[in-house]
Amino acid sequence: MVEFYLLILSVLFIVSIVSDKIGAKFGVPALLLFLLVGMIFGVDGLGLNFANIGLAQAIGTCALCIILFSGGMDTKFETIRPILGQGIVLATIGVVLMAGFTGITWWLLGKTPLLATVPIASCLLIGATMSSTDSASVFSILRTKKIKLKYHLQPMLELESGSNDPVAYILTTTMIGIVNAEFVPSALNIAGTILLQIIIGALVGFLLGNALVWFINKISISNQSLYPILVFASCIFIFSATYYLAGNPYLAVYIGGLMFGNNKFAHKTSTMNFFDGISWLCQLIMFLTLGLLVNPSDMIQSEVWLPALIISVIMIFIARPLSTFICLLGWRKTLPFNARLFVSWVGLRGASPIIFAILCVAAQVPNGNQIFDIVFVCTLISLLIQGTSIPYAAKLLKVEEETKEQHLNIEATSETDILEEAKSVSTEIKITEEMLEGSNLLMDLGLPAHTLAIMVRRPRRSRSGEALFVPTGKTDLRPNDHLLVISNDKNALADLESIILEHAKHKNIAMPVAFQGAIKYLKSRKILSKKNKK
Repeated sequence: MVEFYLLILSVLFIVSIVSDKIGAKFGVPALLLFLLVGMIFGVDGLGLNFANIGLAQAIGTCALCIILFSGGMDTKFETIRPILGQGIVLATIGVVLMAGFTGITWWLLGKTPLLATVPIASCLLIGATMSSTDSASVFSILRTKKIKLKYHLQPMLELESGSNDPVAYILTTTMIGIVNAEFVPSALNIAGTILLQIIIGALVGFLLGNALVWFINKISISNQSLYPILVFASCIFIFSATYYLAGNPYLAVYIGGLMFGNNKFAHKTSTMNFFDGISWLCQLIMFLTLGLLVNPSDMIQSEVWLPALIISVIMIFIARPLSTFICLLGWRKTLPFNARLFVSWVGLRGASPIIFAILCVAAQVPNGNQIFDIVFVCTLISLLIQGTSIPYAAKLLKVEEETKEQHLNIEATSETDILEEAKSVSTEIKITEEMLEGSNLLMDLGLPAHTLAIMVRRPRRSRSGEALFVPTGKTDLRPNDHLLVISNDKNALADLESIILEHAKHKNIAMPVAFQGAIKYLKSRKILSKKNKK
């Protein structure tokens, strides 16, 4: 039985990844295709029955945790610093306005003969579940399409989508309680709850993120492959610890990712690559699960598709533009009208609203299943209309940067293929004063044969951080420089610092003595064989 489920799971993954390749050719967002693959394999398609709301909620929560953490790691402080104010306002006030405009407009339309009257609390609940832009959708589309935007729009949109889930989550859980008549809090209580959870989440994410960076740099693990797994476990720890501290775990894990990505820690490159892959895996699993959970036959009912269509129009053409322009009133000089209009268009719905809609079903709110179906259809419409048109909207509104494309006739390959074929290894050494005795030039450092220095990382006292540059033989090295060295001789790199120190000791000695001492040392380390003695 286990083998059968593994077979189905592998087929789902393969079909989804292949469909992503096809979709990229025609400009269809990958996440929309993942949803469609799940629906095709579901009950109304090939008959795969998946109706476990609790499991779907758990999968969605874990996946969203990893996606937010990975998005935080990829977000650099220097890129978000110019738009920090705009991003925070959109992620907080913008979410509240979005939920309010959507819910109230839907409630007013319910008073017309066209639609049945819906209680205002239920209308606001629907608005709350769909009030946040989805980080997975925004990250995926902006980065896979390689769109370069003016006015710092890309970091602004990524910051908003990565940090607005906490407010939407609080609004959704609050409205669930109101709809179920558990409590009717005042506006002051709602604002206080939102503020408290944001403060706790931000503080815990900041403190734990920095503490775990320090811990990873201090701990020494013999197996380097375990470092990315340690960061993965740290991500889960930040999320769960914040939950039990009554903070917002979604905000905490995003800020924790910011701390990781903007600090130096052991094996950072491999960790970033690991999270890039696992983030895509989480998106794939999450959207496949959500696609399997829905029944297309329910969505074609008039009580689902008609409200979903109207609510989508409200969100795309009324609520999102209004909330965006109100939030960005203070930045009219730096953000022209076309830039603000583009921001209002990139209000993608995705996994986050569907996961919040699952909360409605799990809490057994009245018409919870209908709310879930409506939110699901709204997400499909958003991904289909807004997601596919983002590149065209950027060109139409003239917010895309003009870049000169270089068409290089290079055979597609991977950098790892070349490194593996060359059997090369690399290491990083810290330059000390003892290594530079006699000469500070790189050419006099005494590197073994078949060893190349490819990069220097030099600490700087200013806020601009560290300088990275490619050295030459005449580069003047300094103490505390970090030298990245590559070689096809593992033995040479293993004792590289000792070789350099030994070379430095003999610089001030007569040449024959220094030469003999160096040869003797290299022989003892088996770096110099009898064959290449000459």
